[in-house]
Parts: sequence; structure tokens; C-alpha cells
Amino acid sequence: MPIKFLAEDDRPREKFLLKGKDSLSDSELLAIIMGSGSKDESALELARKIMASVHNNWHQLSLLSSKELMKFKGIGEVKALSIIAALEIGKRRSVQEVPIRAIISNSGDAYLLLKNQLSDLRTEEFWAIFLNQSNKVIHISQLTQGGISQSVVDVRVLFKTALDHFSTGIIIAHNHPSGSLRPSKEDMCITQKINEAGKTLSIQLLDHIIITQDAYLSFSDEGLL
Repeated sequence: MPIKFLAEDDRPREKFLLKGKDSLSDSELLAIIMGSGSKDESALELARKIMASVHNNWHQLSLLSSKELMKFKGIGEVKALSIIAALEIGKRRSVQEVPIRAIISNSGDAYLLLKNQLSDLRTEEFWAIFLNQSNKVIHISQLTQGGISQSVVDVRVLFKTALDHFSTGIIIAHNHPSGSLRPSKEDMCITQKINEAGKTLSIQLLDHIIITQDAYLSFSDEGLL
């Protein structure tokens, strides 16, 4: 439904869904936080009035107390606290450092990342490291837990996770409780299956690592990919 045919109260939310967050004005963002207006004004009209009172400045708005916000008709305690909480989240976000993502340069980096999770287990588990184009780690996920000799991974789940995190590269890994570093027939088969599926989706399988208690084998290093 075109935005112009929607009730004004619904327009900021619909605009968000249709065009994305960057398309919204400050007043429209505030209207979404409030959720509704008053009997006489829509949420957007009320938001415009509030923003105008602080010269459209978020810093100035953050200085208002709940009592000061509640002086605006249509702003009760719940809406006032919602506005203050949203501004506090923004304040805390601005002072936090962006987490530094690990970079995988070789099989040893991947092994060290998963060693603690996989080296001492009595049953097999299948994990995956999801990377961006710079080989920075954007997500790590345990995909399956299995028996003593095998853990079967669902390729569809693996690539759904990769797509959900906009990953361009994957490193898969599983452990061998037996202590053997020799890839099994099943290990070779699933590696080939994942490798082929990745080519279709332009998501590269970078390595498959087998981990034991004190060592590892890299399919990439061994020329098995």
C-alpha cells in the first residue's frame, strides 16, 4: 500500500519497512519510539512538536527529564521512559568501541579459535567459522553434536547461517575423539558436498579442519579441497 494512503500515525513505521531506517527523519524516528500520539495529534505531529522544542537536537532532547517530557500532551510516563531509554542506548553505543574481529590468516588461526571447544570432547561436534571478504570472523556456530564416530551436518543449515550473516567464506571443523587425524570417507564426502554448494552461492569453503586432543589436520594445507 502506498504511504500516502496510510493513516499518518502508521506512516513512519511503513516508511521504515518500505525504504529502510536511513530514509526516516528525526521526527519519524521519535514517532516510532513513542508508538502513538494523543487524541488531538498523531505520533508524527507530536514528535515534530517535541523535536522543534529542542531545536531538532538529540543531545538537547536527552537533557529533558521524564517530568519535562510529560508536559507535552500525549506523553505519559511510559512514553517518556521509552524516549529516555532509547536516547540512553544511543549514548552508551556511542562510547563503546567496535569489537575487533579476529582475522584468519592460516589454518593455525582457525585451529586456535576452535581448539578449546573441540579438543577434549568424547563425541563429535561440527562447527563453522563464517568470514567476510577480509577473512575477518563475523560468526562462529556449533552446527551439530553427534556420536563417538560421526556428526552429520545439514548443508542447508550451514549455508542458511552463512547467508544470514552475509558471509563470503566458511571454515568448517569437527573433532575426532578417537585421536586419529585421518579423514574418513564421510569427511571427504561432506567436504566435497559443501565445497560444491558454496560455488553455487559464491560462498567459498576455505578449509575443513579435523581436531584431536593435541593436533589438527587442515584439508587446505593437505591439498584435499
